[in-house]
Amino acid sequence: LAVATAGEWALPLCGVPLLLAQLAVRRRAAGREADRQTVASLARATEIAGYTPPGHARRVARLGRSVGRELGLSGRALAVIEDAALLHDVGQLSLVDPYPAGATEPLPASEARRIARLGGAVARQTGMPAEVADAVERQAAPYREQPLPARVIRVVNAYADLTGDPGAPSRREPTGVCGTGERAGGRAGRDGDEGRAAAGGSSWALGRLWEGSEREYDPEVVAALARVVRRDADA
Repeated sequence: LAVATAGEWALPLCGVPLLLAQLAVRRRAAGREADRQTVASLARATEIAGYTPPGHARRVARLGRSVGRELGLSGRALAVIEDAALLHDVGQLSLVDPYPAGATEPLPASEARRIARLGGAVARQTGMPAEVADAVERQAAPYREQPLPARVIRVVNAYADLTGDPGAPSRREPTGVCGTGERAGGRAGRDGDEGRAAAGGSSWALGRLWEGSEREYDPEVVAALARVVRRDADA
C-alpha cells in the first residue's frame, strides 16, 4: 500500500522501524529470560546452602501469585510478587549459621529487617527491577510502609513458616504471632502452641495472622490468603 502511494522509498521507510521494533522485542525477551534464570539460581542457592527447606521459595511464590490474583492483580504486578517471593530469603546467605527450618518470622524485628535489606541489596546488584528489589528489601517493614508486593510476601511467608514447609528438618515451636513478645505486642501465647499448630494446621496459622493484623500484617492480604486457602481446601 505504501509503495503504491510513495514509490519504492516506502520500503525502507516502513521496513526499518518494523525491523528495529522486532529487534527490541527479541532483546527484551532475552533480558527477561536472563532475569528468570538469575531469580531461579538465587532461589535455589538458599536451599542448596541449607538455609531454607527445599521448595520453600517456590511455595511462597505460588501462593503469593494466588493471593495477588485474589486481590485483583494481574500481569506485571503478579510477576513482581512471584520474583520477589522467590528471592525473599536470599539475605540469609549472609548468615554464619542458618535459622531452624529457615524460618524468619520468629526473629526480632530488627534482625528480620536487616536480613531483608541485605536481600534487597543482592537483588539490586544482580540487576533485578527496582520494584522487585524494593519488595524484597521492605518485606519485614511495618505493613503500612510496604508496597503491596511486600505485604503479600510478608503474609504468605509467615503462613508458610507457621504451617511448616515440606522438607523442613523438624517443626519449630511457634513463639508468638510475630515470633517474639516485642513484635507480638506482648502476646506471649507460647504454652501449648506446638500442639495447637499440629492439630489446627492452616486454621491455626490463619488465626495467628489475624491476631497480628493491623500491626504486622495487612488485614486485606490476610483475608485474601484465607479465601485462597479455603478454596484450595474445598477443591
